[in-house]
Amino acid sequence: MEYTVQKLAKLAGVSTRTLRYYDEIDILKPARMNSSGYRIYGQTEVDRLQQILFYRELGVSLENIKMIMNTPGFDSTKALKDHREKLLEKRKQLDLLIENVNKTISYKEGRRKMTDQEKFEGFKKKMIEENEEKYGDEIRKKYGNETIDQSNAKFMNMTQDQYERFTKLEKQVIETLVEAFATGDPSSELAQKTADLHKQWLTLTWKEYSKEAHAGLAQMYVDDERFKSYYEKQPGMTEFLRDAICIYTKK
Repeated sequence: MEYTVQKLAKLAGVSTRTLRYYDEIDILKPARMNSSGYRIYGQTEVDRLQQILFYRELGVSLENIKMIMNTPGFDSTKALKDHREKLLEKRKQLDLLIENVNKTISYKEGRRKMTDQEKFEGFKKKMIEENEEKYGDEIRKKYGNETIDQSNAKFMNMTQDQYERFTKLEKQVIETLVEAFATGDPSSELAQKTADLHKQWLTLTWKEYSKEAHAGLAQMYVDDERFKSYYEKQPGMTEFLRDAICIYTKK
């Protein structure tokens, strides 16, 4: 079956403007143009659009989707299986959050007791799974499975006070880093305060702290764009943080 832009847009639940844009960036070209100059899409294009929307639902950028789908030997069946696994992981996260909400409702209504650890279990589990998906391969290769598993376990076993301190420190690191970066001096008092806050934040999840590991992590922030994008509030800020930590650890 063939579809015009309007019909395919209605079928897929997207706008006609979206389909035209996908054509412009060469991620979804129509099968042909009819005699009136209208885009016509066939079954191949319908299947490709489905793949694109699957990736978009998982938060993949259009640039990366284009690169993945235009790679020679792209296996659409394997891609669907990968989508399924990621969606199942998402469902597990949602089920855990729903269970947490149900427990909280029962707790509020006086029908059950709820530990402080249980109150944050769903959020912490979600954070670990997101970090594993984004950075798992790199950090496990660098620090080993045992170290990362111990760190995740320590994070999951945080008390309410520890969890609140963890999130507060994470925010303080960024806020102080922004102020310190304005000085332009990674050895300044503010920059060294940033490094110390970063150490305090790490030790809440690390089994044991070492200066070497701290300095190594700071370098990984610079080397890996995914880590770098988190700290790069201004150009050069990640390198500044690395330099401040290296001075702090004297590495």
